[in-house]
Amino acid sequence: MNTMKYKGFIGSIEVSIEDNCLHGKIIHSVDLVTYEASTVEGLKKEFEAAVDDYIVTCAEVGIEPFKSFSGTLNVRIGPGLHKEIALAALKNETSINNEIKKAVEKHLRENRRIEIHKHTHNHNTKYVYPQNNDSGQDDFYNITTEQYHYKKKYTSFNQ
Repeated sequence: MNTMKYKGFIGSIEVSIEDNCLHGKIIHSVDLVTYEASTVEGLKKEFEAAVDDYIVTCAEVGIEPFKSFSGTLNVRIGPGLHKEIALAALKNETSINNEIKKAVEKHLRENRRIEIHKHTHNHNTKYVYPQNNDSGQDDFYNITTEQYHYKKKYTSFNQ
C-alpha cells in the first residue's frame, strides 16, 4: 500500500479508474476521514488539509485523534504452527504469548534494518588506497570498488 505521512498521521493513496481520481483515508484515526484529488500533488495537499481539519475538529469536541491500541489481538495461525510455538515456549520456559511477541519484534527489527540499508554500489567508484614507498611515505593510487573490497579482505592497509 502506498502511503503519505504528515504530523504523525498516515494516509492511504488509492486510484479509482471509474472516477478518474486519486483518493485515500487517514489510517488509524478514530473517525473515517477521506480526501481525493486528480493529481498526486493535489492529493498530498488534500491529505494535509484533511489532517489539519481533523486535528482542529478533535480538539473542539475533546477527543484523541489517534486510534488507541489495546495491545491485545487474536491471531489465527493454524494448528501446526500453534503446536510449534507451544513446543518452543515449553523449551524456552516461557509463554506462547512471549514467544509470539519475540517473533514479531524480531520480524519488525529485521524489516526496519532492510529499509534503512537500501542502497546500491557503483562498482566504478574509485578509492584512494595508501601504499608505503621506500622513503616511508604513503603513495596513493586509485582502485575500483571491487579491488578495494578484495584488498580490504585479504591485505592490511598498514603494510
